[in-house]
Amino acid sequence: MPSAPLTELSSWKALEAHQPEVAGLHLRDLFARDPDRGERMVAEAAGIWLDYSKHRLTDKTLSLLFDLARECGLRDRIDALFRGEHINVTEDRAALHVALRMPRGTQLAVDGVDVVEQVHGVLARMADFAERVRSGAWRGATGARIRNVVNIGIGGSDLGPVMAYEALKYFSARDLTFRFVSNVDATDFVEATRDLEAAETLFIVSSKTFTTLETMTNATTARAWLIAGLDAAADSGAVSRHFVAVSTNTEAVEAFGINLDNMFEFWDWVGGRYSMDSAIGLSTMVAIGPERFHALLSGFHEMDEHFRTSPLERNLPVLMALISVWYADFFGAQTVAVLPYDQYLKRFPAYLQQLTMESNGKHTTLSGARVDYDTGAIFWGEAGTNGQHSFYQLLHQGTRLIPCDLIGFAQPLNRLGRHHDLLMANVFAQAEALAFGKTADEVRAEGVADVVAPHRVMEGNRPTSTILARELSPRTLGALVAMYEHAVFTQGVMWSIDSFDQWGVELGKALAQAIVPQLESDEDPDLYHDSSTNALIRRYRAMRGRGVPKLRL
Repeated sequence: MPSAPLTELSSWKALEAHQPEVAGLHLRDLFARDPDRGERMVAEAAGIWLDYSKHRLTDKTLSLLFDLARECGLRDRIDALFRGEHINVTEDRAALHVALRMPRGTQLAVDGVDVVEQVHGVLARMADFAERVRSGAWRGATGARIRNVVNIGIGGSDLGPVMAYEALKYFSARDLTFRFVSNVDATDFVEATRDLEAAETLFIVSSKTFTTLETMTNATTARAWLIAGLDAAADSGAVSRHFVAVSTNTEAVEAFGINLDNMFEFWDWVGGRYSMDSAIGLSTMVAIGPERFHALLSGFHEMDEHFRTSPLERNLPVLMALISVWYADFFGAQTVAVLPYDQYLKRFPAYLQQLTMESNGKHTTLSGARVDYDTGAIFWGEAGTNGQHSFYQLLHQGTRLIPCDLIGFAQPLNRLGRHHDLLMANVFAQAEALAFGKTADEVRAEGVADVVAPHRVMEGNRPTSTILARELSPRTLGALVAMYEHAVFTQGVMWSIDSFDQWGVELGKALAQAIVPQLESDEDPDLYHDSSTNALIRRYRAMRGRGVPKLRL
């Protein structure tokens, strides 16, 4: 941690003084002054190419940002992360997701235990299970082959597996159907299982504690659905042939009816939003197979090593993070748009929403003080080119500064005529148009009438990062996710916040638990909330025909 509050650091004050020098510059000016900028402001690692030249910064800006990183102790914090120190200070835990992808034989002790050996023990069990399901050796209670796999989880136990399945669908076993249930809304479960046969369906229940309200409600419903759908003669042991668990709570798993041989563990040093490469990725391994899952892990690890060892000036996650801090805290940017030009990555923006916003949506520093600067940008986005016909109008001509990440791949997984060249032409064109726009003189030179010309002007100066890779493979996906993970961590170091807790998630959960019996009660319950919440509960109960409860005076 730095010795002084962030805004009192000399590097922060230097950036504040420098910002007006850059604020008045247009990207057209920056490229005119430095024609080789597009060749210089690039970095590459783990098969990922980052072009950050179309950002509103200079070499001096970058130098000052690196000074800030050093003054915030970034290198020491990176080392602490990889040593397994308890950097999740509010929960007194390590945040050691990097151990999930360390090669076999690597040693890393956390609280005296070699966690890498534990990780590979679980991976071996996952691989054995995945192969049995994929080969048809795993049979349901009636002897039927498993043809449907339904992952039940929420948050990181859902967003990671869903994103990974969609991203790597090209490599998945097409004789298996994969579905994902997360929302406690009954519609989610009903629609996910509507066309499935119980005898052919396997549920993976993913919950570290095996007490998460949404997950266990859906799991209990799934168990009832299974039993109802099987032959009436099937005994209660049928559950153990159709359910496996990803959890740490052996007692709850066994009480549910799942054989402990089919429980795959992970650890309290794995945060939910950092867990897609742990046992939470069991559905991913079943879908793409153990060999490709290990390729995914190798991509993660390659980016981990780049982040751990590379100089800050050539470090992809560090560059991305510092640029984000520059816009958030010195330009007032509130959001970041993530625009993957690959349909397989359609769920990637939603995945990043949790990774970034749950990690860095914090208003308290590690020392317990209230921050006096902005943290945690709002992440959003859509797959290209769909977004171009939706919200890109605001990106080009709106009044808000929205930095964008454009993600593309040189080689398509599916080849159809000119499709891929047309797709990638849009990546490069959008970055160019956002950066340089179209001036009033250029519009008039096209013969546009003066009355219309102002509407056709594009101011430009809209910043973008362009991220390129050869193709969307398991290895590439691992490297891409790890790059964002470490960028989020780096931002947290800059802002002196704990990127690994999520206490803001807990309050709503606790209040919901108190309200549930007030909604379900046959008797009129006493209400003790604010007038709005009381009125809403009364209205809901009346609509459900449950009477109107008394107010506590």
